[in-house]
Amino acid sequence: MNPAEIKTVFERLRAEADKVLVGLEEPFELLAVALFTGGHVLLEGVPGTAKTLMAKTLAHMVQAKFTRIQFTPDLMPSDILGTSVFDITSGKFFLKKGPVFTQLLLADEINRAPAKTQSALLEAMEELQVNLEGERHALDMPFMVIATQNPIEYEGTYPLPEAQLDRFMFKVLVPYSPQNVEVEVLRRYHHGFNAHDLVAAGLTSVLTSQEVMDIRRTVREVVVEDGILDYVTRIAAASRVSPDLVLGASARASTHVLLASKTFAALQGRTYVIPDDVKTIVPAVYRHRVLLKPEAEIEGLNADAVIQRLLGNVEVPR
Repeated sequence: MNPAEIKTVFERLRAEADKVLVGLEEPFELLAVALFTGGHVLLEGVPGTAKTLMAKTLAHMVQAKFTRIQFTPDLMPSDILGTSVFDITSGKFFLKKGPVFTQLLLADEINRAPAKTQSALLEAMEELQVNLEGERHALDMPFMVIATQNPIEYEGTYPLPEAQLDRFMFKVLVPYSPQNVEVEVLRRYHHGFNAHDLVAAGLTSVLTSQEVMDIRRTVREVVVEDGILDYVTRIAAASRVSPDLVLGASARASTHVLLASKTFAALQGRTYVIPDDVKTIVPAVYRHRVLLKPEAEIEGLNADAVIQRLLGNVEVPR
């Protein structure tokens, strides 16, 4: 599959998604970039902004096995990974696999579970495997975690540790919809749309899991010149010395920017990365990794504003 074919496939994905999703073009595009790159996504938005629906829609269109876990304060690591169960009939233990053994895992309200349970996902996200009872169990490919969290409700929540945040390729913000978009949503529900029955909504599959893996292999061949590599590292270096930040971007952040930029270029039908690809990807990669200084917050800045300031201060390669 070449980049021109990948662009056509992506346009088909967007057209199908429009049957179900309204006004979510940018978040959905970033979900697709992460899927074709092999990364994980943290979706942040208030309840009722179609975060779960986006994940279910993507899984349906690529024929991926989909599992949803509702994270709660009493959720244990074994509830995610699985455990050994004794079979009285055979007199032996057998592995009862947990919901992590899927392809697209939706971790709903991930910040409601304690750190021990959150960390149970770390190995699965990074190594694409699970170790149980001393045995290694590989996960089905493609494997992707889409986690959600509520940005305003802090009571009874456990903020994700930096180590886990750094394993998410993107943090995607899902804001309230503009009024005209919300009117269209209401119109669809008025005419019988059911978010729990995507087939009835006319949503059809576009890709198979194997074709997703083929796209991942094609994306690796996208050309990146040394000037682009230098640009990515200069943005990261600027974040580490920014007067607005306590913590800048990690080396993993630069890697994610590079890989996601290659995928984004391929989705546009190009065989090479341009600086605009990098500038498009950086905010989603950086916003959950950088920490603002109190002075910047007092000034009214948020992570995205600081990132745009960084991009404006780093010279773009010609």
